[in-house]
Amino acid sequence: MGQITLREVRKSFGATEVIPPLSLEIEDGEFVVFVGPSGCGKSTLLRMIAGLEDISGGQILIDGKDASALPPARRGLAMVFQSYALYPHMTVAKNIAFPLRMAGMPAEEQDRLVENAARVLNLTDYLDRRPGQLSGGQRQRVAIGRAIVRKPEAFLFDEPLSNLDAALRVNMRLEITELHAKLESTMIYVTHDQVEAMTMADKIVILHAGRIEQVGTPLDLYHNPRNLFVAGFIGSPKMNFISGAPAAAYGAHTIGVRPEHLDVSTEAGLWQGRVTVAEHLGSDTFLHVQTDHGQLNARLQGDIDVYHGDTVWLTPNEAIMHRFDADGLTMK
Repeated sequence: MGQITLREVRKSFGATEVIPPLSLEIEDGEFVVFVGPSGCGKSTLLRMIAGLEDISGGQILIDGKDASALPPARRGLAMVFQSYALYPHMTVAKNIAFPLRMAGMPAEEQDRLVENAARVLNLTDYLDRRPGQLSGGQRQRVAIGRAIVRKPEAFLFDEPLSNLDAALRVNMRLEITELHAKLESTMIYVTHDQVEAMTMADKIVILHAGRIEQVGTPLDLYHNPRNLFVAGFIGSPKMNFISGAPAAAYGAHTIGVRPEHLDVSTEAGLWQGRVTVAEHLGSDTFLHVQTDHGQLNARLQGDIDVYHGDTVWLTPNEAIMHRFDADGLTMK
């Protein structure tokens, strides 16, 4: 079991409230991602769940039992940090087995659990190596292996891929997603990267200034953002926002159009503009277009014959346009 419930949990440092009271339900076996900009409180919230930060009020329940005052070791959770925190003088096998040795587990049982974790993480051939002989991705897998052998109620990941290069990040993202499918365990994952959130999560929790802006599946947040903040945070490239007369024509204070929902023409359309940057990626083309309504970004499939300095017309798909009122809330 790995159900985690937050009831009116809050956090203050002195007189400064960094996380106002919030409530959240994380179901057993879910992959939940906390995402938001730097300073939004996502890592602090994760550390509160882990017991590494005291809560200033509210309750944290793990499988229905109040764990608010329990020390980290008694919560049944395993945390994987941004830094690998491996012992350089120990082999991979000994690093993975370290928490088991500290718990006084018999050596034969330690070996069995380490071998099982290594098989799941494709580390069997590296058990006799030391961390200095491994790549960044392999070291992170060792850190995950050390968490797996503890058989926790839930795994907590605090930006585990931040130290890796772009290619390794993609590979590890896939590996962690596959690991969740194999273990069927509850996982809470913190990241500032909305692409990681969209591709990994069963459920995304978007945080802003310590508050939960919206909770939902990746596609629900993409198609039905609650407000301007969520709409601008989810999606890559980010949503275009236009205010003033063009928005008023649609009965809104602000309209939002995703780059992939703009039709681009070199002959006619709704908004005329000049291409300032054309990014030709083969599978996609990204156009940055300066218009009378500000710079708008368009994403088109394939390669198109448009370049810097060209004049183009942009026309939004009105059926999937987003409208926002003066308070930044989505209009129905």
